[in-house]
Amino acid sequence: MSKKKTSKKSTKKTESLDFEASMLELESLVERMEHGEQSLEDSLKDFERGIALTRSCQKSLQETEQKIQQLIEKNGQDELVPFEEE
Repeated sequence: MSKKKTSKKSTKKTESLDFEASMLELESLVERMEHGEQSLEDSLKDFERGIALTRSCQKSLQETEQKIQQLIEKNGQDELVPFEEE
C-alpha cells in the first residue's frame, strides 16, 4: 500500500474538515434517532457510530486545546483568558 505525501498545511485542513464532517454526521444521526422511525438494530448501529464520532471530536478538541496552551505559554502568558462575546 503506498502512502501519499501531504504537507502540514493540507493536513491541518483535513483535520478541521474531519472534525466538521464528524459533527455534521453526528447531528444527522441524532436527528434520525430522535424521529424514532428506525428499527432497534439500526438505532443501535447509529448510537455506536455516534459514540465513535463523539470520541473523535473530543480528541480533536483536546489536541487543539493543548496546541493553544503551548502557543500561549510560548508567548509568555501563564493562563488562558476567557472569551467574551460582544
